[in-house]
Amino acid sequence: MTTTVSTQTVDGVGTSPQRPDGIVKVRGEFAYSSDLWHEDMVWGVTLRSPHPYARITGIDITEALKVPGVYAVLTHEDVPGVNRYGLEHSDQPVLASDVVRYQGEPVALVAADHPETARRAMKRIVVSYEELSPVTDSEAAVAGEGPSLHSGGNVVRHVKIRHGAQDVTADVVVSGVYEVGMQDQAFLGPESGLAVPDTEGGVDLYVATQWLHVDQQQIVAALGLPVEKVRLTLGGVGGAFGGREDLSMQVHACLLALHTGKPVKMVYNREESFYGHVHRHPAKMYYEHGATRDGRLVYVRTRLYLDGGAYASSTGAVVANAATLGVGPYTVDSVSVDCWGTYTNNPPCGAMRGFGAVQAAFGYESQMDKLAEACGLDPVEIRVRNAMSEGDLMPTGQVVDSAAPVAELLGLVRDKPMPPERPFDLRHMPGGVSNTTHGEGVVRGVGYAVGIKNVCFSEGFDDYSTARVRLQLVGGEPAATVHTAACEVGQGLVTIMQQIVRTELGVEQVTVLPMDTSIGNGGSTSASRQSYVTGGAVQAACVAVRARLLSRFDAKVRVVGGKLVAADGQVLADLVDVLADDVHDETVEWRHRPTTGLDPETGQGTAHVQYAFAAHRAVVDVDTELGLVKVVALDCAQDVGKALNPQAVLGQIQGGSAQGLGLAVMEEIQTSGGKIRNPSFTDYLIPTVLDMPPMSIDVLERPDPHAPYGLRGVGEPPTISSTPAIVAAIRAATGLALTRVPVRPEHLTAT
Repeated sequence: MTTTVSTQTVDGVGTSPQRPDGIVKVRGEFAYSSDLWHEDMVWGVTLRSPHPYARITGIDITEALKVPGVYAVLTHEDVPGVNRYGLEHSDQPVLASDVVRYQGEPVALVAADHPETARRAMKRIVVSYEELSPVTDSEAAVAGEGPSLHSGGNVVRHVKIRHGAQDVTADVVVSGVYEVGMQDQAFLGPESGLAVPDTEGGVDLYVATQWLHVDQQQIVAALGLPVEKVRLTLGGVGGAFGGREDLSMQVHACLLALHTGKPVKMVYNREESFYGHVHRHPAKMYYEHGATRDGRLVYVRTRLYLDGGAYASSTGAVVANAATLGVGPYTVDSVSVDCWGTYTNNPPCGAMRGFGAVQAAFGYESQMDKLAEACGLDPVEIRVRNAMSEGDLMPTGQVVDSAAPVAELLGLVRDKPMPPERPFDLRHMPGGVSNTTHGEGVVRGVGYAVGIKNVCFSEGFDDYSTARVRLQLVGGEPAATVHTAACEVGQGLVTIMQQIVRTELGVEQVTVLPMDTSIGNGGSTSASRQSYVTGGAVQAACVAVRARLLSRFDAKVRVVGGKLVAADGQVLADLVDVLADDVHDETVEWRHRPTTGLDPETGQGTAHVQYAFAAHRAVVDVDTELGLVKVVALDCAQDVGKALNPQAVLGQIQGGSAQGLGLAVMEEIQTSGGKIRNPSFTDYLIPTVLDMPPMSIDVLERPDPHAPYGLRGVGEPPTISSTPAIVAAIRAATGLALTRVPVRPEHLTAT
């Protein structure tokens, strides 16, 4: 009798299996990097500059060294290698030597037997400063006003895009100036790690990060050690969102560990975390849109200024994203974009979810609403008339060569049922149960927005990931092991890798090894790239393992549920019997299709790998007397190409939308003269579960033929379109222009 089986993979691609870290996180049992412990360890702390811009005229550590329990006090003189690091430019000192360029810049380190002892000693370090006048305005920095903070001036990068004829005119012209405040990633797990010295002059670092190998490259340069002497292992990560791409305590902990010969643990408190990582670039944007009388775009002209703060970080790449995506998901023949990223003495800014596209989207979507009003059109209709589709050109001249269902996404959110008018209930009013209103002065508004985001790294960057997959019998059962250096930061990458292996190798037991630098680079967990690139690497490694395993069978044979199955479903053999005592082990370095740089004069080039799209409809209630806003509904439609894990996709859309809501109505690092005024979760507000409304989400699956499984990056697009949709709804409710986010109560009540 012939035996056949279903070809459906249990817990494979397209399903939503339970996350291996889910239960322990809910129970509070998950080990984050701040929970790390080692026998005989000491504690490290950092002395930071109180000034945004000052010259260091002296550092005296004498009194700090006298504190009992202190093992080391280090300054720039104790950095054995290069006292410079950085993602794109090595412009940031490990410890400041002659000048400090932002409030919170590290100046000295202390290691002691107790964190309080270390902090007491830190306060005894005497640093003499000569305060300087800070540069705090990005637009003025481009104009050359103020001192140069780095050699070469205060412009990190200027990207120009010129597409089509530049001398065109239009029947309808609208313009505006828009601003985006500085947003924080606000991850709940602060910067932390444990550095353990070995007996041969090397060090092992266990750390919460987004990019193990780039951390390693910067650390070895600062320590003056060969790469094999510095080994990194990923600790438990309590959120990232871009804020862990740059170094924080990594070099500092290693320096202290090598100096003391003891394991050194460093954990930032919340205030220090605000100083210790980069933030979203604040932006000022000038837009002009020209259109025909029936609302078809003729031209877009824009100038965008992004404040990169004291050091470059990833400002150059953020500028390129803001420029290349600065017109939005619309077809327009004439485009002129100038985008600058600058040095100032404000806090350093770098990667954050949405990476330049967030700022631009607030500008161009505000303009589309203004243009709709000028043309007498519905806000959705004007977007649909100009919506990009597959085969259209980006302003860079790049062809959009996979699905771009922009009009369809807009139609889906437009056609969703409206939330009902709720009967009076304090819990549903702006201001909640504070009893600030009984409904008087509360008005409702509806707003729409759509956004575009690139996926993976761009502009010719050698973007790849390395994966090793091993298949063998363990305890008489087939089992697979996966090893990559791609960082799991809470997004569910471990689960995705397990699903891919189950799909490709047909085994249920899949173990993902700790992420570390003993295997090749996995790239950064950013740019919505890990499912694409590391997923592609794991898939390719599985294919290589399967090819060896099935070399004596027909090419169409699959492995499903521990069986070798022919195309017609007939079982040919048990995987246990075919494996026997063999171990099949393959390591693959996988790359996506190449990209190119941008022409420096025209901005033309095939800069991006893939584009992703999302649309939102927001419904808000606004108390016009108190300036309070309640987001009643925040519905979304997004094309994900292929939902590898449908439940995780919904979680990413909900989480991204929550961060967009935060930027729209509450989240901003407020600075004055370069100093942060609100470095705490008391004064820096983030949305809670009580602030998030119900979300109706439509997930489209329009496969990208160039991507593994046809997938499309998911994590960033909902952050891009949610903010302008909410602000559009507040405008609709109040009739106010609202050209800045976050929208504060005083913006809604000022007369």
